[in-house]
Amino acid sequence: MQPLPVSLIVPALNEGERIEKLLSDIRPVVANMIVVDGGSTDNTVARATASGAVVVPSDKGRGQQLLTGADAATEPWLLFLHADSTLTGDWARAIRVFVEQRESQSRAGYFHFKLDDASPPARRLERIVRWRCRALGLPYGDQGLLISRALYEECGGFRRIPLMEDVDLVRRIGKKRLQSLDAAIVTSADRYRRDGYFRRSARNLCLLALYWLGVPPRWLVRAYG
Repeated sequence: MQPLPVSLIVPALNEGERIEKLLSDIRPVVANMIVVDGGSTDNTVARATASGAVVVPSDKGRGQQLLTGADAATEPWLLFLHADSTLTGDWARAIRVFVEQRESQSRAGYFHFKLDDASPPARRLERIVRWRCRALGLPYGDQGLLISRALYEECGGFRRIPLMEDVDLVRRIGKKRLQSLDAAIVTSADRYRRDGYFRRSARNLCLLALYWLGVPPRWLVRAYG
């Protein structure tokens, strides 16, 4: 299979235990892989390099790291994923179909949200996320983002903010230019199991509401932890 003209961009900080699988899975599909390291003290850099990625150092902070990765990318398409992402279903075909459609030049794609947890609260949260994406046009960063460089630059790209960098960008892209891809990303549910599904979801909703009301992200990051 010919690699697609896509640069994978993954922000990382001490993700040595998880990043290798993501990179090995996606390596045959994309033209190049960029891991933006925010100062890891584990073996993230070594494992990413061994998996064929170019490692770019950056100041810590997901918004800053994503921006740095986009600046270093060489391909006309950008695919942003979190290091703990696991792509499922026929994700390679979903990416290829999106990239090869002419109208996708003016759209951005995101994956369906799934958790690695079989519990009823996990299924309930997945349904809420589907509604949020469909009704509000708000996919989060853990659903990935596939976007042409032209559209990314037209929208102003990621900003150097410590939180809500994903919401900030998709709001500028706009609901009408967002499209769900026919595949899913499985994300770790550790933080929900640790904090409790209701408590974690309620906190995230409160932070989102405060952001929409204009509270600066540098203040919200203290509550996020």
